[in-house]
Amino acid sequence: MSALQELTKESFESTVFGQGTVVVDFWASWCGPCMAFAPVYEAAAEAHPDVQFTKVNTEEEQELAQEASIMSIPTLMVFRDGVLLYREAGALSASGFEALLKQVQELDMDQVRAEIAGKQEVQ
Repeated sequence: MSALQELTKESFESTVFGQGTVVVDFWASWCGPCMAFAPVYEAAAEAHPDVQFTKVNTEEEQELAQEASIMSIPTLMVFRDGVLLYREAGALSASGFEALLKQVQELDMDQVRAEIAGKQEVQ
């Protein structure tokens, strides 16, 4: 089994705003859908050693969950090169999660950054 990194308030920003792809799973031990999604998440971590898979225990990191505006769990966030590309509450199927990871890896990040910059100029 791959080591899933537990994120804390102290390690969150330095981890997700770095280089590469980082997936964050906000979860809690009492959450049935979180527990059902855990094996899917762990299998994806095994299948994608080039992606950093992290977890935030919302019970232990309540302040971080609040700062991230987590309203329901599980909530997944996917960052690539420091850019938040996906944020959604709810467990994904294995095939849905694989499709999401594939889409994120195939993105042209220069184009994404240009689109973000264009939207910011309009505001």
